[in-house]
Amino acid sequence: MRRQLGQILVARGLITAEQLEQALKNQDATGRHQLLGEVLLEAELVTEDQLVEALAEAYDIPYAKLTPKLADAKIVDLLPRDSLEKCGVLPLFRVDGVLTLAMSEPSNVFLIEDVARRTSCQVVVVAASHSDIQAMLGQHVSAANVFVIDDIIEDVNADTFQLLETQAEDITKLEGMAGDSPVIKLVNYILYTAVREGASDIHIEPDDGRLRVRLRVDGVLREKLNPPHPLQAPITSRIKIMAGLDIAERRLPQDGSIHVLMEGRPIDLRVSTLPNRYGEKVVIRIIDNSRVRMSMEKLGFSVEMLKQFRQLIEMPHGVFLVTGPTGSGKSTTLYAVLSALDSPQVNICTVEDPIEFNLHGINQFQVNEKIGLSFPTVLRSLLRQDPDVLMIGEVRDEETARTAIQAALTGHLVFSTLHTNDAPSAVTRLYHMGVEPYLISASVVGVLAQRLVRKICPKCKVAAEPPPHLKHAIERMGGSLEQVYRGEGCAACHESGFTGRIGIYELFVPNDAVRDAITDRRPLQDLRRLAREARMTSLYEDGLAKVRGGITTIEEVLRVCAA
Repeated sequence: MRRQLGQILVARGLITAEQLEQALKNQDATGRHQLLGEVLLEAELVTEDQLVEALAEAYDIPYAKLTPKLADAKIVDLLPRDSLEKCGVLPLFRVDGVLTLAMSEPSNVFLIEDVARRTSCQVVVVAASHSDIQAMLGQHVSAANVFVIDDIIEDVNADTFQLLETQAEDITKLEGMAGDSPVIKLVNYILYTAVREGASDIHIEPDDGRLRVRLRVDGVLREKLNPPHPLQAPITSRIKIMAGLDIAERRLPQDGSIHVLMEGRPIDLRVSTLPNRYGEKVVIRIIDNSRVRMSMEKLGFSVEMLKQFRQLIEMPHGVFLVTGPTGSGKSTTLYAVLSALDSPQVNICTVEDPIEFNLHGINQFQVNEKIGLSFPTVLRSLLRQDPDVLMIGEVRDEETARTAIQAALTGHLVFSTLHTNDAPSAVTRLYHMGVEPYLISASVVGVLAQRLVRKICPKCKVAAEPPPHLKHAIERMGGSLEQVYRGEGCAACHESGFTGRIGIYELFVPNDAVRDAITDRRPLQDLRRLAREARMTSLYEDGLAKVRGGITTIEEVLRVCAA
């Protein structure tokens, strides 16, 4: 008789009986047929490895910590790659007609029977974590996909692309090459790899005699591919065709978009081309709706800050601003807020340029400056559409700022973003836009400044001593740090030591003293001093708390706080 998973976790001392009871109640309350393990993982009561080890004990099967040497690439190819990734399984090796299969959910007997039927093998199951299986699949390029690169390189030679150099005006020829199978395969491979590795951007860069493809993963660029240099023009042309751009225009920058289905899910690609010395550089922004975390609990707020934040976003009216540089997660935060507020009783409208993610049940409007549909124009029209909550993609000018503040003063809750270094600076930014101080004081209910830091990979995290120079620097700033953590680098994190990102935050809530200072147009230094006196947690302090918690490194916090 298999022992219950929850009992095993309690017996191992990983959770208490009370935590198990609460998790079971939460499981029943979701109404989504959620597995107990998923509930425990979401609550961060156990790690994925701890859960899988307990599952292995429950089903009386071995637990396997996967390594590259453990899986035979030829055996991995016995089953379709998309099925392996979707189901969380990995064929490891086959001996005398017995196939060893790693599974993250070993209770799926129908899947086991299906694998046995497809492979004509007896199947022996071992338990492995879903992330380990996905990491292994990422390392094993299937035999069916090997041709993507090899065939392209074999098909390309100097003669093939000589025409591009001597008759660059022959657009028909160039368009034909862009439609050649090897070029299509290579572009698809680049896009697929970028999405699979969680990249936010793809950079395709021509250089002197070389071409490189870099991916921005967790905010950091890393080189991924060096296609043959003669492929630069056909690759660029292929992407332009997909994005509906003019392949004949290679002197001016162009912008476009591509809508694709990848592994059954829709993904938007924003394409930007810009001529440089050696050709056209292409940057593709990947907007994957399935990767957006819409839960505010998952954004990385401390318990106290999240409580305060929730109180602010549930106010009946006012302006709430999110600030930070480009790529600091402002849009994700605002989308999480809108998702939290969304209900049949509330009319939520957004004005964006561009619309980054599709939100079901929320009215999203696209700005189009070319036809005069600006932020203020859309906002003024929206105010006649009986909105309860408004989200403005960015406050770019005085007119937008004034319209947003007027909306707040007439009973609407307005969210927007600004580019400032910290939260109090949002007030002075509005000063400089020409907004009267008394309007700012009367309308702004809060400002959230944020940055994104990389999270230490849980698979290779180890304790470490903080470097002496950093330890002393922190002490000089009034902090303390006795122990830190770092990632050593492993297959799961591509040897980087980091997987994923999390926010660090600074929440500025004007009290009466701050509002008086704003009305008097006091300088930024005074606003910062008053915020500290009101016990505002700074970006640096929130980052330091995450360093102590083993979530990120001090180097990461210092890197983003300097931005």
